[in-house]
Amino acid sequence: MAKYILVRTTNQQFRFTLHADNGENMLTSETYVTKDGALRGIGAVKVNAPHDSNYVRKISTRGLRYFTLKSANNNETLGYSEEYSSTQAMENAIATVKRIAPSAGVDDQT
Repeated sequence: MAKYILVRTTNQQFRFTLHADNGENMLTSETYVTKDGALRGIGAVKVNAPHDSNYVRKISTRGLRYFTLKSANNNETLGYSEEYSSTQAMENAIATVKRIAPSAGVDDQT
């Protein structure tokens, strides 16, 4: 089952990852100072993920594809993907995030 995993970082901040049904990490958030901020970030991902215009496709310094998900409201980055070896693999990952993000539950491990 797809889910957001919310954790406390080593510096006592908060971060979440979105995992697909198979457990693969699809999206990682920035860190948040408060748990409430991280939960609001999850809410923003749920709202923004279905819309293709909120994805920024990029190429890493290693020449690999990855994407970021931006908020339509303020253009802030909500999360970023892992690197992919091909454009098609990245596009498949974006399609998965679009599909699973709006309804994924939250696994609060804090």
